[in-house]
Amino acid sequence: MPIFQKLLSSTIPACFALLVLLSFVGCSSHESKGHKRINNNVHKLSPQMTFDITLHGVLLWASTGFLMPIGVITIRMCNREECGRKVRVIFYVHTTLQVLSVLIATAGAIMSIKNFENSFNNYHQRIGLALYGAIWVQALIGFCRPGRRSKGRSVWYFVHWILGTTVSVVGMINIYTGLEAYQKKTSRSIRLWTVLFTAEVCLMAFFYLFQDKWEYMQKQGVIMGNEAVTPSDQVIPTQRENSLKEILTEPCRKKNALMNHFMN
Repeated sequence: MPIFQKLLSSTIPACFALLVLLSFVGCSSHESKGHKRINNNVHKLSPQMTFDITLHGVLLWASTGFLMPIGVITIRMCNREECGRKVRVIFYVHTTLQVLSVLIATAGAIMSIKNFENSFNNYHQRIGLALYGAIWVQALIGFCRPGRRSKGRSVWYFVHWILGTTVSVVGMINIYTGLEAYQKKTSRSIRLWTVLFTAEVCLMAFFYLFQDKWEYMQKQGVIMGNEAVTPSDQVIPTQRENSLKEILTEPCRKKNALMNHFMN
């Protein structure tokens, strides 16, 4: 299976390098933990640093908290479309959203490396590092998409689907950890942003689950609470009408048969 081998050759080195980097960062973070705590207590954040932290949060929200989940929801619409033109449009929208999310996440990561002192001593930074590597692995897998009739298509689809869904869910979780880190850094309230982001997540989750139920509702003959006539509703009256006609026409048949017998 050449496609499966390509997927393994592209994902295994990236994951191995990511694990090595995480282990190196984890060892160095314990040595500088006490020193960083002293610096955080002595030095206050400047307005420029506060702006950089806020912009970093907005970029990562736009990437993993909005564009990426919207792209996942968009591509699921292909399952309900039969026209090739609509499927191509949906596919291009999905690709555009995912490419934008990768570029914005890259900008946020570069900004974090350039402007922040990343000791990787908290969950937000560690998850963010692993998430950034997984985003690029997912992008490479997406560009290695095989043809529909190839043997490795099903394997590719499963890997792309499970990794994309995991990246979206973990990205949303990391936004919550980022809000907590923002509160610790700036001592500002995050209640409003937490409520707004939670409402967004609930709305997208509802729409994600509603996509499957909409087709089921149409098949059941119920659309938005209005009952539609189904074929099963038409069978019973038709059968009753046929049986009633047979009962009414049976005496006439017997009478005609007797008349023909006597006349002959």
